[in-house]
Amino acid sequence: MVYAALDIGGTKIAGALVDADGRLVARCRRATPAQGPADDLMAAVDSVLDELAAHRRWPELSCLGIGSAGPVDTVAGTVSPVNIPSWRAFPLVERVRAHPGVPAGVRPVLVGDAVAMAAAEHWRGAARGVRDALCMVVSTGVGGGLILNGAPHTGGSGNAGHIGHITVDVNGPLCPCGARGCVERFASGTAIAARALDSGWAPPAGVAPTAAAVAAAAREGDPRALAAYDRAARALAAGIAATINLVELDLVVIGGGVAQAGETLFDPLRRHLDAYAVLDFARDVPVVPAELALDAGLIGAAAVAAAATGLPAARP
Repeated sequence: MVYAALDIGGTKIAGALVDADGRLVARCRRATPAQGPADDLMAAVDSVLDELAAHRRWPELSCLGIGSAGPVDTVAGTVSPVNIPSWRAFPLVERVRAHPGVPAGVRPVLVGDAVAMAAAEHWRGAARGVRDALCMVVSTGVGGGLILNGAPHTGGSGNAGHIGHITVDVNGPLCPCGARGCVERFASGTAIAARALDSGWAPPAGVAPTAAAVAAAAREGDPRALAAYDRAARALAAGIAATINLVELDLVVIGGGVAQAGETLFDPLRRHLDAYAVLDFARDVPVVPAELALDAGLIGAAAVAAAATGLPAARP
């Protein structure tokens, strides 16, 4: 028995087959043509499904989960990712179900990508055994998923925990979502790179100006790179503190590409969190890296689909 999973974000479309113990047995990915027309994006999804369907274990398929950048509508089966402008109320579940390789009895289960990450970290990662946790994806965008009372909390439409679009500066820059001063506008990989470039930083010759390149410069002591990460960490800390105050948490887990910067991100984040989380019940909540790294979205999408299908092996 295997579970299939898709993880759709602003930079990549990934797919995997996952066994009942949460191990990936097959993996593939394509670049996301995020600025292209809707059908070009769907063609990339179909290409990932084609590759998975050719795997020798595909006939064992019992469920299929889709983790997507949000907002999502898990009731309608549609997605409207902020960073993928051509997909607005896009019928992703219907289009995936129509793929010729998907068995007739398998209905895809849609979940927000950060909720998928939360489910994965609760099942197999850093939030194992934790009752109340916030798990975040900090990458092209910033998303979050909540574990409350020992289970993923999705909300009615599947978007609960969407911390990337909490306003942390009421006079801040306009976000693509339409609001001002969102966490994502300061702390995404795109925002970190843009801030560093605006301050006069430049990557070495032949190196793309990415958040990873900024992190490398910060580790070398570049003050402009350090300042860009400090700004991102402060915005994250403000959003995390607001969430702790709202629902009380035992743990915060952070994954995604930007989190690969390690202490370049986590050190200022913890310092700023000490300044924002000042109420007695909000102090000293641990902030730790995700254990499942860039596979969390896939493992979590599989876990949510398996749980929705009634497969107990996938329950944390």
